[in-house]
Amino acid sequence: MKGFITTIRNIFKIEELRTRILTTLSLVLIYRLGSYIVLPGVDSTRLESAGGDGATLIDILSNFTGGAFTRASIFALGIMPYISASIIVQLLGIAVPYFQKLQKEGESGRNRMNQITRILTIIITAVQAPSYIFTYVNAGARPDSTLWLIMAVITLVAGTMFCMWLGERITDKGIGNGISLIIMIGIIANLPGALFVEFGSKMEPDGGGLIMFMLEMVVLLGVIIASILLVQGTRKIAIQYAKRIVTSGRTPLQQGGRREYMPLKVNSAGVMPIIFAQAIMFVPIYLAGFAGGDGNWFARNFSDYTSFWYNFVFGLMIVLFTYFYTAISINPNQYADDLKRAGGFIPGIKPGKATADYIDNVMSRITLPGSLFLALIAILPAFAALAGINSAFAYFYGGTSLLIMVGVVLDTLQQIESYLLMRQYDGLMKSGRIKGRNANLAPQSGI
Repeated sequence: MKGFITTIRNIFKIEELRTRILTTLSLVLIYRLGSYIVLPGVDSTRLESAGGDGATLIDILSNFTGGAFTRASIFALGIMPYISASIIVQLLGIAVPYFQKLQKEGESGRNRMNQITRILTIIITAVQAPSYIFTYVNAGARPDSTLWLIMAVITLVAGTMFCMWLGERITDKGIGNGISLIIMIGIIANLPGALFVEFGSKMEPDGGGLIMFMLEMVVLLGVIIASILLVQGTRKIAIQYAKRIVTSGRTPLQQGGRREYMPLKVNSAGVMPIIFAQAIMFVPIYLAGFAGGDGNWFARNFSDYTSFWYNFVFGLMIVLFTYFYTAISINPNQYADDLKRAGGFIPGIKPGKATADYIDNVMSRITLPGSLFLALIAILPAFAALAGINSAFAYFYGGTSLLIMVGVVLDTLQQIESYLLMRQYDGLMKSGRIKGRNANLAPQSGI
């Protein structure tokens, strides 16, 4: 306990880190307050939630927005339209030459792509907002006026853009990873209530009692550990640096000759495949809204997160997005060039193209089991719900919620760890595997 207090004291001794943490907390507080502000003209006392039995995709979307979706908040659509726009822009970066050119233009190209993403976010939100209003805001709770509808759509668009702005400010002025942090805050806001509901249900005469509840906690802990192993798992490739003799005055000095390691993550894409796949899986909600109901087979199966077809498509998309995001974030040719310039090589592998091919093959081999394991954890909530766990609490048995929370928390801890180590303080833990503590890593840029 004393070490923990000392670590907290060290964190707040660093002025820049203290400012970034306080800025992040302030922006998160603004986001949470906004999620409780109901759309102007909506009668919150007559507002009916569209969630129902808790086993629909609507409940997952509400979980992502911290309940703002079912409260008809100004942040009801949250950050998900921005995620959808980001997916579209990144896909265009593969297929459209204009976007490929922007990717190669450095900072100016990224700024232009960010601007296009923002414009596309406005368009997507403007399309989703009317469907949300007509389908998920009870007709008795909202005015029946065209002028009000226009105002509500504008408000929802502004709310989504404000959430996006908050995420960007957290990335720039806070502790980073702003968009993912906003999603995590929305998810974790529902955890205490879901935990109490599950505890209450187990304490009922036919609920199984305290032993069953403790067993569920043990299983949840096991899933959390498995998720951490997935996020933190790496495949280390040995790197050997050539020996060089440098003459300094009359004394020759030997440089190089050391062996280090290039860490390749089993899940290099992080939580982004989950976020991307989940954003696309929300499309059936809006399609059903425009169709005027959910009586058809497609809407029934793809709006129920416990259905076979929902989980099959969801898992398949996670595998595909894992490969896609790994391909655009890991450049084996760049790795090979950096090693060659630094005088390093992989033992038994020729420098240059052979090294790039070797790294690419290793990434392909470790990405397959990583993506399958990621998909398995993502669909675990369906099995938890079918096993009798309360649907609100089942979301945290793996799935998008748990993976995002684990990934974002570990990234945030890594940021704080780096600040502490740079100021020559002890890290968050004297032992552990938070990435950033291991000094035995290849120092090349981009690795």
